[in-house]
Amino acid sequence: MSHDHAEKKYDLMYYVKGALSGGICCSITHASLCPVDVVKTRIQLDPSKYTQGLIGSGRRIIAEEGAAALASGLGATAAGYFVQGWFKFGGVEFFKVQFAHKLGDQKAWDNRVSIYLASSAMAEFIADLFLCPLEAIRIKSVSDPSFPKGVSSGIQRVISTQGFGGLYAGLGPILFKQVPYTMAKFAVQGKAAEAIYKSGGFAPETSSKATNLGVSLTSGVIAGVAAAIVSHPADTLLSMINKAGGDKSGSTTTQLVRLAREAGFTKLCTVGLVPRCVMIGTLTAGQFGIFDSVMALFGAEKFHFHNPNEEAKH
Repeated sequence: MSHDHAEKKYDLMYYVKGALSGGICCSITHASLCPVDVVKTRIQLDPSKYTQGLIGSGRRIIAEEGAAALASGLGATAAGYFVQGWFKFGGVEFFKVQFAHKLGDQKAWDNRVSIYLASSAMAEFIADLFLCPLEAIRIKSVSDPSFPKGVSSGIQRVISTQGFGGLYAGLGPILFKQVPYTMAKFAVQGKAAEAIYKSGGFAPETSSKATNLGVSLTSGVIAGVAAAIVSHPADTLLSMINKAGGDKSGSTTTQLVRLAREAGFTKLCTVGLVPRCVMIGTLTAGQFGIFDSVMALFGAEKFHFHNPNEEAKH
């Protein structure tokens, strides 16, 4: 692909379409799982009360507080993950294309895994700066029935009681969990999709929309499971540190190290891993499927790495 052609194809509107598609796919998938997240958060924060697993605990919340309680934090979830998806998916597309332009086709192809890892790490870091305050509001609205239900009123409450820093108290743990998770998600999805296309002997540019969607969903499941495994120890630690009670002395890092020592490596890596793989595998497949479908609706063709040697043979 010539540099001029690439410049025209991957212009500002391409990145806006990528960011908007990312916002839509993350907002839809996370908002649809909001009831599951509410029950999971309640179990983590009050395990002695919610002892009947996901379905039983969900029934108990509905019986005591009404079905609307399962939508606690829905506004913050939908808004937070729209913003996060905007910067995450839009950022990955932006950084990926910039790296490929700077390196040229051959070097970009040879270093595509490193480009996926670097692009997703940078995009996720930026996305988390925007997600963190909304995630703080979501957790507070789920765990405290007296907390304001609106996003803006929730932000005002935190700033008035804890100061601006209260919105960013969880940034360290969020980065610790999200950055490795996103790096695994995009790198594995890219490699898995590439392997599926290669084994079938077809290319994304010449395949039907249905075929491309099938590849997106399949590679998304594989990527979701890989990302869940990589980030599971951090997710377990986040649940433990957010739990009420326990030793809260020292900095967040000190608390995380102490909790990791107490739990042990095996427990951190395995407790609750299977349901999380199912949930994240489904969520990630949904995200890549919706992202690619919305990009196609916008008339944007997603950037793919190309092997110049293969192209030269045809």
